[in-house]
Amino acid sequence: MEIREMKYFIDIANFKTQVSSFKFQISKPKFQVSSFLLFLCIFFSACGYKFEGGGNFPGGIKSVYITVFENRTAETGLETIFANDFIDEFTRRGKLVLAGRDSAEAILAGEIKSVNLETVSRRESHTALERQIKVVVALKLTSSDGKVIWSAKQISAHEAYIVMPDKMTTEYNRQQAISVISEKIAETAYDHLTSDF
Repeated sequence: MEIREMKYFIDIANFKTQVSSFKFQISKPKFQVSSFLLFLCIFFSACGYKFEGGGNFPGGIKSVYITVFENRTAETGLETIFANDFIDEFTRRGKLVLAGRDSAEAILAGEIKSVNLETVSRRESHTALERQIKVVVALKLTSSDGKVIWSAKQISAHEAYIVMPDKMTTEYNRQQAISVISEKIAETAYDHLTSDF
């Protein structure tokens, strides 16, 4: 009877030791993760690191007027698509007030310089399966008195689309790709405008 009770006591002690060890092993990674996050915060603060698009606009401007883009390509309608996507992007970010030309502190003008098509893959030797469209845009931000505050000679983006036997479906896919490109360029331009100021 005494031997059984002693054995039972030892087993309970071992079980408690194992449980304590198991709890320690679980909590240890949490400590490591917390330490790593703390290190990242200190590192980025010490380096003065700034995420793209998180800064202010050049010249301290608070309001902007976005013009209809000048279209240098044969692709009709791009000027309106790009201007609308820029307006949507700037509105979504919410750091600037969109104003009329006469009341805005700055004017953002864009020029669509080129649109290029390239076949990415083929079904057969003479039949395209997938094409890629690339658009290049130039931008200029000027103050109300005509002084150039910021400019970018070339901001580009590309997007692929599927070529279908049906021409209407292919054209729809191409227009969707252009819309994606326009949104990408608007986002990139906003980030460039605010990344250095």
